[in-house]
Amino acid sequence: MTDIISTVEFNHTGELLATGDKGGRVVIFQREQESKNQPHRRGEYNVYSTFQSHEPEFDYLKSLEIEEKINKIRWLPQQNAAYFLLSTNDKTVKLWKVSERDKRPEGYNLKDEDGRLRDPSMITMLRVPVLRPMDLMVEATPRRVFANAHTYHINSISVNSDYETYMSADDLRINLWNFEITNQSFNIVDIKPANMEELTEVITAAEFHPHHCNTFVYSSSKGTIRLCDMRTSALCDRHAKFFEEPEDPSNRSFFSEIISSISDVKFSHSGRYIMTRDYLTVKVWDLNMENRPIETYQVHDYLRSKLCSLYENDCIFDKFECVWNGSDSVIMTGSYNNFFRMFDRNTKRDVTLEASRENSKPRAILKPRKVCVGGKRRKDEISVDSLDFSKKILHTAWHPSENIIAVAATNNLYIFQDKVN
Repeated sequence: MTDIISTVEFNHTGELLATGDKGGRVVIFQREQESKNQPHRRGEYNVYSTFQSHEPEFDYLKSLEIEEKINKIRWLPQQNAAYFLLSTNDKTVKLWKVSERDKRPEGYNLKDEDGRLRDPSMITMLRVPVLRPMDLMVEATPRRVFANAHTYHINSISVNSDYETYMSADDLRINLWNFEITNQSFNIVDIKPANMEELTEVITAAEFHPHHCNTFVYSSSKGTIRLCDMRTSALCDRHAKFFEEPEDPSNRSFFSEIISSISDVKFSHSGRYIMTRDYLTVKVWDLNMENRPIETYQVHDYLRSKLCSLYENDCIFDKFECVWNGSDSVIMTGSYNNFFRMFDRNTKRDVTLEASRENSKPRAILKPRKVCVGGKRRKDEISVDSLDFSKKILHTAWHPSENIIAVAATNNLYIFQDKVN
């Protein structure tokens, strides 16, 4: 199953949407321009470019296969006609340039039209090459390859707001890179203990602050978040802030530590809040309050009684992501059975929607879904025991300014748009 989608990301304008998959491919979709005769067509995303970003490799020193699967894609803000994006697998980050060509030069002096070199003795006059129009071609070219800096699997990349640097994080270290320098990176976090038997936690996700280029956060498998400031010291092993919610003793169980591990951390667009996703909840933290989150949303609390079987089928280790809408007022994250959840921070209303082929004809309106726990089941509800745990929504993305969302359900990409009256 190489076509299982492993990451989804809108660019800064929302005109492009990139997906990466298990087979190392990147597919970029472009939004249709509005046409005079079909104004409602605006918003349809069509394939713009497809390219192979990573190939399977083999590490001979460790006798390990390195998967080609794309872990993350991050866009750079557009500076000129070309687009740039970073993609990473477990070990190697690549910077790709995606550009358009609709003209080709003709009339070379040293070559004929087929590209063969001409006999110099036959060249008697100088030709001026001309550019002729041709069919539009979208080319993806790797501009930089940032390799050999991670011993463990890369779980995050994040572009800094200075647009000169970015970071890559693995289980134990975070490295800072300059876009122009591929042969060295700067290690800014290292939590590797001198004795690996004393290892108690790993880094699960990391992200730069959207406006302050010196600030970043990273989350851990222990359910904690550390905010670091690169101005205080070169190695950010001492955090500036430490966010942790004390555990409720009444909820303590064998699975407490596993389900408290944070699978994703995201700054709000405003930079004032951070959102974290653990196995059962999404939490919103105010940067000025470290001892507890200001909001906690239950994603699928009905699974609390099912943790034993979810541990046995390994689902308890699934890494769900979470995203903000453009105005930081609604948050979205995935669940099982192809369900995904939205929480409105102002009205405190929440909804469960389903991304599946059966109910997503074009322009169909999604019906809210409900899961029933015990007792009598209403006809429009689905019981916990009939949820399909092989269908999971791990990756979602929200258009930066409009109510358009992208939801990856295994190997299908769904794009939903708010109904315009």
